Amino acid sequence: MQMKDFLVDQSLKELTEHRTTVLPIACYETTINHNINGYIPLHWHDEIQFVLVVKGEAVFQINEENLMVQEGEGLFINSGCLHMAKDLNDSACVYICLNVSPRFVLSQELYSTFVSPYIQATNIPYLPLIPKELWANNILSSLMKINQLIKETPPYYEIDISHHLTLMWKNLIMNGIQLEYEQPEMVKNHRMKQMLHWIHLHYAEKILLDDIARAGQLSRSECCRYFKRILKTSPLNYVTDYRIQKSLVLLQQPEANVTDVAYQVGFNSTSYFIDKFRKSVNMTPLAYKKHKNTSFLVN
Repeated sequence: MQMKDFLVDQSLKELTEHRTTVLPIACYETTINHNINGYIPLHWHDEIQFVLVVKGEAVFQINEENLMVQEGEGLFINSGCLHMAKDLNDSACVYICLNVSPRFVLSQELYSTFVSPYIQATNIPYLPLIPKELWANNILSSLMKINQLIKETPPYYEIDISHHLTLMWKNLIMNGIQLEYEQPEMVKNHRMKQMLHWIHLHYAEKILLDDIARAGQLSRSECCRYFKRILKTSPLNYVTDYRIQKSLVLLQQPEANVTDVAYQVGFNSTSYFIDKFRKSVNMTPLAYKKHKNTSFLVN
């Protein structure tokens, strides 16, 4: 299954239901540049995530860190961490993604000892999975087997999937990671999500820096530092980028009008919207609309 669009709520929590018919997991292959945005936008979810790049290379941002992942390499992304992915060097990157409810990894009796401490640790937002390391290679091998099992659905495949998940988790935690629980890190993550949640509720309205800072209970300067450190942009530039993202969906509607779309997503000037859209998407909103409508008719 190819994920072309990620549904998220106002706090950037992904709304995609991560489960097969009977299991609280989702495993799918994604071509990054096939996403509606041309990349996988910033989001988070309660599920833990395992990634294996099977073609090309990508840069993943997890919270405030960037990590390049090449073909054959993978990544573990912990529960609740903000993350996004972009294709690197026009490589047409494809990756296998496995999202799993933490409570499905091990039995209820083992969860509090062997799972909960790890998903709550503030020093493990992610772990690189480099195949030359035996534990990581074991995880990637099980990930590929789970992907195959879901495609083929042989008898009792659900039990086989559960078995491989157990092996993956054992390999992840058996390296003796020293767990840390830093309250400031938890607060920072919470405040960042609060500010993003506020922006996504009010993006169609006039937004000032003071509004965003107030949502995170921060000063203006500290608010700017948060965005610069975590998202590598300013708060108001993020607002503009998010408005452009929202306009992409609206412009694909047959009856969409560029001026109407501009005002619907919060721009108070059509010319300003066109200028910002062109810089972000490398074409005008009208050209994008025509391109998408033509692609839809061809498909």
